[in-house]
This record gives sequence, C-alpha cells and structure tokens, in this order.
Amino acid sequence: MADRVYPTAKPNPPPAALNGGSTVPNGTNNGPAKTGQLYSPNRPRPVYRPQQNRHSNRSCSCRKCCCLTFIYTLIAILSLLLLAAIAACIFYVLYHPKHPTFSVSSIRISKFNLTSSDSSGFTHLNSKLDFTLTAKNPNKKKITFVYYPISVEFSGAGVDAGNATLPGFTHVAGNTTILKATVLSDPTRDFDSDTVSQLRSDLTKKSGFPVSAELNTMVEVQMGKIKSKKIGIRVTCDGIKGFQPKNATSKIPTPGTTSDAKCKVDLRIKIWKFTF
Repeated sequence: MADRVYPTAKPNPPPAALNGGSTVPNGTNNGPAKTGQLYSPNRPRPVYRPQQNRHSNRSCSCRKCCCLTFIYTLIAILSLLLLAAIAACIFYVLYHPKHPTFSVSSIRISKFNLTSSDSSGFTHLNSKLDFTLTAKNPNKKKITFVYYPISVEFSGAGVDAGNATLPGFTHVAGNTTILKATVLSDPTRDFDSDTVSQLRSDLTKKSGFPVSAELNTMVEVQMGKIKSKKIGIRVTCDGIKGFQPKNATSKIPTPGTTSDAKCKVDLRIKIWKFTF
C-alpha cells in the first residue's frame, strides 16, 4: 500500500505582511505597531481647579482678627460705661450729693483812693478791704469736703483791688464755716491815664462801684473711707457794691452792699496741660 504524502502547513506570514505587506530588513526591530487613539464622547473631562492665593487668605485672616478685636474692645468699653452709669445712679440714690455753696456775707472798705501821680507819670491805687465769706456743705449724709489754701482776688471798679490767701479747712456734712480776710492793693502797680479817668468816674457814683471776687482752690471729697483725688474749683462772686470812704483818715470802714451778691461754683478739671 502506497504511502500518502500530505503537504506541509503554510507557514505563518511575517509580521510585516500583516501590516500591509511591507518587508522589514533582517536584523531590525521597530517594535510593536502603533495604533491610533479613538475619541469617545462619553470620556470624562478633567475638572479645572484654580489654585488658591495664599497671600489673599492671609489678608482676609488679618482683617478678620482686626474686626474681632475692634468689636471686643467696643463691647468692653460700653460695658465699663454701663457699669459706671449704674454705680453713679446707685451713689446718687443713696447720698443725693450736692456741691458746696459760697456767699459774701459782708464787705467793708477802709481805703479805696488814687494817689497823686509821681515823676513817672503813673497813678497808684491805695485800697484795703475786709470781707467775710460763708461756706456751706448742704449734704446731709457723710460727705466731707477737704479744702486746701484758697487764693482770693478782688477787683473794684474794673481794676485789681488786691489779693489774699485763706487757710484750708475741713467741711463736714451740714456744717457752715465763716471765713474772714483782709485784702490789700499792690502799691507798686501803675495805672495809665485812661484807666484812672474811668476809675475816678466810677468812684463818684452814688450807687457805688462794682466789686467782684474770685476764689481758686483744690478740694477732696471724702465718703467714709473713700477719698477722691484733688479737684480744682473756682468760685466767682458778683453783684457786690462798694463805696469810697468819705474821710480818708477815718478808722471806721465803710460797709458795702452784698444783698444782690451771687457766687457761682465751677469745677476746674485739669487734663494733661489743659484746664477745663
């Protein structure tokens, strides 16, 4: 029986044949074939994320801190003011504080005349005034005023009539204190002709010439064990009428009129270099 001869299997084509039939020289290898990328409409797009500005974040944080600091400071100040107002109301309800009062009880003029002109051509004022001042503490509860030395300045007919100093004293609640002093003019002060003519005209008036007093001192307020700091006060008294003695050699002073005299008390609060 004759043997059958079967043809051999067809060899696999080279890789070059699969790519269009081009042949590649032996000994070279271009690697796998490149395939084109297909576009898919369902493919997700990349999300854009903007980079944050670190400098901007720091500026916002600083502004936020400043705003919070300002708000907390304002709240603290308003709270302190509210507490002070409440304390002042409680103090007023408990004590009903009142400021001290002053009045000129009497004034007597021993001298108030002009000396003759000297070689320099000026005129001097020769005056002597005795006055009595009444100070009252109208508070009924334990509010005490402690006065330091009081400086007094008098003016008569619009010119300086002299000054004096009263001693300090302690003024308890409901007490009345009588103060007396003598005021002498400065013999070295000169007046010009215009001032002298106006002064002589005022001294001849039958209704008297105006006299005013200004008092300046420091006072402390005590309420039991509580003691305040020194507070400046100024007392201004107007409405006083003075009369020139008819006899310059008389030892009996001429009384003035104090029925229309009124005294005003003002606080003199000093802040740094300014006094209000």
